[in-house]
Amino acid sequence: MIRLSLNARRSFWLNSKVTDGPVTRTVTPKELLYRFRRQAGAAGISDLELRVLLGHALDLDQAGLIARSGCRLDGDQIAVFTSLVHRRTEGVPVSYLTGTREFWSLPIRVNPHVLIPRHQTECVVERVLAHTCPAAKPGILELGTGSGAISLALASELPSGRIIATDISAEALEVAGMNQRRLGLDNIRFVRNDWFDGLGAREFEVICSNPPYIDPKDRHLDSGDVRFEPRIALVAEDSGYADLEHIIGTAPRYLAERGWLVLEHGYRQGETVRAIFNDSGYRAVTTHLDLEGNERVTEGRYSG
Repeated sequence: MIRLSLNARRSFWLNSKVTDGPVTRTVTPKELLYRFRRQAGAAGISDLELRVLLGHALDLDQAGLIARSGCRLDGDQIAVFTSLVHRRTEGVPVSYLTGTREFWSLPIRVNPHVLIPRHQTECVVERVLAHTCPAAKPGILELGTGSGAISLALASELPSGRIIATDISAEALEVAGMNQRRLGLDNIRFVRNDWFDGLGAREFEVICSNPPYIDPKDRHLDSGDVRFEPRIALVAEDSGYADLEHIIGTAPRYLAERGWLVLEHGYRQGETVRAIFNDSGYRAVTTHLDLEGNERVTEGRYSG
């Protein structure tokens, strides 16, 4: 967690300046990183984050940054980088500063209206793909799509799939639509809905979601990146289970015969979520681990 006092942030900002008024001297990217490294490290900013922010300031990828490591930077470029680092010391997530987060090898645009896609959520994509046959033109519903990351990943793997992705937030759907246009994936329909409301009489082979599942009283909401992310996408009532329970209980009305429900949840919620699946009539209920070895995604097949 990065949390500096006001005086510490002011000191970092002042001490990090490499120009005073009009540009009197220039530095190379390599020199600039060197000058920032010690203070940034003390503020909890990693060397990788510094490089990502510098690449963003210069509109270069990491290979380009290395290739131009000896080029001289002008004052505007230095000022942009300095501002980005300063905002990072205040805790603003790197993905919001750069506007992009990689998910399933796709560059996903993000802003504070949507959650930052996590690699743990790629487990949802893996499980949906395990239950679909591309040749069969599977129907897939994603609930609470946010940036569209899950549906966009699925669309890239299932070009014949028929995907509907819903969200209650108009701002989130703007981000998802922008990502869809940039990536050229036209087999998704984004719909503004409150979970299942307004879907009508539809059946899907797979329904998936990464819904809000954090307890409103969870102390982690006051630390790290989540401080800057939309609470509506993070927090659920009933100790974090309200939306999970609603989706599990309602999904059978929209699942095809023997269709699958795939849900992400908190790493300590697996046992309770499995019980809710079982009590709701699902079969083959299984919880899968994320890359860190934590229980992260539970699935079940509904047979009526």
